[in-house]
Amino acid sequence: MAVRTTGRISAMRDLTFKLMRGTMTDVALGIPDKVRRTALACGEDGLAWLVGLGPLVAELKRNWDLSIGRTFPTATEAFVAEVVTADGRQAVLKIPITGIDPSRRELHTLLAANGHSYVRVLRYDAARGAMLLERLGPQLHQLGLPLDVQIEIICTALRDAWIPLPEGLQLMSGAEKASNLASFIEIAWRELGRPCSERAVAKALSFADARSRAFDPQSAVLAHGDAHAWNTLLVPGGGPRRFKLVDPDGLFIERAYDLGISMREWGSELLAGDPLQLGHRRCRQLARLTDVEPEPIWQWGFIERLSNGLLLKQKGLDRGANESLTLVDAWALDDLR
Repeated sequence: MAVRTTGRISAMRDLTFKLMRGTMTDVALGIPDKVRRTALACGEDGLAWLVGLGPLVAELKRNWDLSIGRTFPTATEAFVAEVVTADGRQAVLKIPITGIDPSRRELHTLLAANGHSYVRVLRYDAARGAMLLERLGPQLHQLGLPLDVQIEIICTALRDAWIPLPEGLQLMSGAEKASNLASFIEIAWRELGRPCSERAVAKALSFADARSRAFDPQSAVLAHGDAHAWNTLLVPGGGPRRFKLVDPDGLFIERAYDLGISMREWGSELLAGDPLQLGHRRCRQLARLTDVEPEPIWQWGFIERLSNGLLLKQKGLDRGANESLTLVDAWALDDLR
């Protein structure tokens, strides 16, 4: 055991030395600090990814005949850069950090969508997860549109994106997603010192059990899994309401889950008045725009709001965490009013 541990430490030192050398020779990559920190948090795999990123980008540049442009500064879990192809087409090169998406759910989801309501994949290297994607315009949240308009745009994109699961594609099911979120909530709530009410946790676990039991493969769809205003991008030349989705988690789940993400977002707007009343108003809006029943939207939104609050708390992002946990405490009183 000691020999194995010593060998691992030695390997880490070698990788660290290579990385230090690489930061001086591959400055042009412009790796954002968030991406670097995320990679380092992944241990040996992340460190090896950082060390090998320069050579990999050079290889893809050569093999795919690309001109590499600026790196996207907002990336967090992948190297993402503007590129131009040999025929002058503007595109995006994306190389996820090793281990972030080991089953390549993002790539498989995008290939299944084939450009319909999702960013189109132009080329890819499945073994290393590298993707050449069509270049889209700004994120929805950057456009300064009213919140109700943003929600309507996301709902329109989702309605176009929901399709039956393609044959042979294996993705996490709705029952598995509900179970995973329930387990995370139980463990994280205790480890973080119970930062929200026990009533809220009990309600979230009850909702997760309900959504797990409600999973039906006959009505489930290929879902995005994280459809918010940062993952909804304008299509250049496609008109003011033409948008596509990026960065899918890829799930086989009921439509209501994707709508629950909009219940998880924009917390400050919900805290500007009666959070329970405003929460139900948003839930009814999502249901009306998509013809999905409001109760499963509410339940998924509650689960997502609580689990995301705990996740933010784990990361030390107390402002966002407190916002979400304050909301679920208010929402948990629903049956008392």
